[in-house]
Amino acid sequence: MRIKDILSPESMIMELKAKNKEDAIKEMADLEVATGIVNDEDAFIKSIWDRENESTTGIGGGIAMPHARNKSINKARVLFAKSKEGIDYNSLDGQPVHLFFMITAPAGADNTHLQALAKLSGSLIDPELVEKLKAAKTPEEVIDLFEKAETKKDEEDKKAAEAKKAKKAKEAKEAAKAQGSSDDDNKPLIVGVTACINGIAHTYMAQEALIKEGKKRGIEVRIETNGSEGVKDKLTPDEIKRAKGVIIASDKKVDMPRFDRKHLVNRPVVDGINKPGELIDDIMDDKADVYHASAADKSVESSSTEKPGLWAGIYKNLMNGISHMLPFVIGGGILMAVSFIVENYMGGPKTPAFVFLNNAGNLAFAFMVPVLAAYIAESIGDLPALMPGFVGGYMATIVNGQFQVNVQAHTTSPAGFLGGIAAGFIAGYLMVGLKKLFAKLPHSVEGMKPMLFYPILGLLLIAAIMFYIINPIFSGINFAITHFLNGMGTGNLVLLTTILAGMMSIDMGGPFNKAAYVFASGAFANDPHSATAAILMAAVMVGGMVPPFATAIGTTFFKNKYTLEERRAGVSNWVLGFSFITEGAIPFAAADPGRVIPSCIIGSAVGGALVGLWHVGVPAPHGGLWVSPLAGNIGGPSHILFYFLATIIGSVVAGLVMSFWKKNVKDDPNE
Repeated sequence: MRIKDILSPESMIMELKAKNKEDAIKEMADLEVATGIVNDEDAFIKSIWDRENESTTGIGGGIAMPHARNKSINKARVLFAKSKEGIDYNSLDGQPVHLFFMITAPAGADNTHLQALAKLSGSLIDPELVEKLKAAKTPEEVIDLFEKAETKKDEEDKKAAEAKKAKKAKEAKEAAKAQGSSDDDNKPLIVGVTACINGIAHTYMAQEALIKEGKKRGIEVRIETNGSEGVKDKLTPDEIKRAKGVIIASDKKVDMPRFDRKHLVNRPVVDGINKPGELIDDIMDDKADVYHASAADKSVESSSTEKPGLWAGIYKNLMNGISHMLPFVIGGGILMAVSFIVENYMGGPKTPAFVFLNNAGNLAFAFMVPVLAAYIAESIGDLPALMPGFVGGYMATIVNGQFQVNVQAHTTSPAGFLGGIAAGFIAGYLMVGLKKLFAKLPHSVEGMKPMLFYPILGLLLIAAIMFYIINPIFSGINFAITHFLNGMGTGNLVLLTTILAGMMSIDMGGPFNKAAYVFASGAFANDPHSATAAILMAAVMVGGMVPPFATAIGTTFFKNKYTLEERRAGVSNWVLGFSFITEGAIPFAAADPGRVIPSCIIGSAVGGALVGLWHVGVPAPHGGLWVSPLAGNIGGPSHILFYFLATIIGSVVAGLVMSFWKKNVKDDPNE
């Protein structure tokens, strides 16, 4: 789709009557309604102002780009308006606005429309075009200017693509000849990401401005965009590795761990539009700070330049689901936990506080498996896989009743957590297959794929697979696991809690830690009222609290074994341990893994064994010792004491083993 297809003479105001921002928005909105672009003016104006209140769309240079994307909009369109005198629009540069581009996109705008909007936005960084638009007298002249600008840009893109192809061929040829770097390899490279809240205009303008500024300076700039149509021009691990630095020009969260240990500038998206030279100079002049990804982020997203293997890919996709699921687990689980405290100590199950908190927690908890499945699928098959994954995950959580979700109509158990994981992976790879199947369709039907083919076929296929295959199989497996766990004797239970708690300390947030937590929380999700599931949750929480507590104990009572910096970090680990944040021990494990990790595993295993032996149960998926009042929910109030004892004994064992094992440190001159 060309830019001219989203412009129309009827959607142009060659001289605005408005004298201020409020009237200008109202005048443009009136025309949007009159031309049938918008069906609800009040809702549309509200969405425009919601965006303005987040950050002004007056980007400077006499241009404003108010925009919205919602159900009140019928058609993707750009309304063009001019003000000869200029209007105070609260622009970033404080100057009046003369050119307005009111961008509208329906909630279901297809990629072809969004690409046209992106091209129009990107063209507005050309000052020559802006001056010609200010001088334009008729709507037809405006459309002609954009058509010429787009043709020029297409030619430049074609030449750039050909140059890139020739460069790759040259590099391959030179690599085959002899060792050494080509001039192209030595050319400075800066990579970056641009993103704005709505992802319609600013995202692509910032990309265009940074690339253009880089060309002026003889610097190669590669920009990944995170706009309305998803991630485009995705950066490769090799490009990130080779880059001198990273520019993040974004108003929303982007994937950051891959930039670990790179010089990085992080600014609002408008700075990418208005200050591209300044951002590039910060990188080239080594003014940018070095970015360090947190340990938790590193466990989710590897910055390796090697192509991930099968397990690494599975783990990455699973972690994407789990990271999105955890807020539902923690938020819902903690509210449920608080409701149980209210029930036990403040009036029973009929009190309004218990009913409210328990219902709120259960509602959030109900989304746990669907969200897990949805974001596993999204990690594999991108945005089109999200809906099939969500539906598949939802089908895994319910038993036949109001909805028929299983060919075995007599089933009494849902497919549960394991069925949800299967649904996520199946939905993701189904979408990958559909994309390959439709890859060679004519370009004219490109917009039908995300709006018609993918959602209909994706839903149909995942529903059939869940109904006829996954739910019948996994409902039986889930029933068997639940029955086995609930029927475990003390000996087997102690063995299981020992293993789960020990796993929490193997990598302190990595695959083993997450596997143990997912197993326990999965059992808890399948049956939140199960005594065994509560015991497993207590075991993984004790196992996860031991490492930070152990390092806190060691740095407090064995000061000669730890550096001044470690002793300072140990103070905060008292709070982190109390809150079940295992990652507080990672710096200690990284500095001395041969002693710290085995010591923590031993202490966590001891604590987990005591949990199983004493049947300490905590019916909450998170919270550490903050949810200790719930320990009385399994077997009586005395289990609160046992919950603390299991944590204390495990932590003391780990702290003593670690500290006796470590050697004395040399005197610190900073003390």
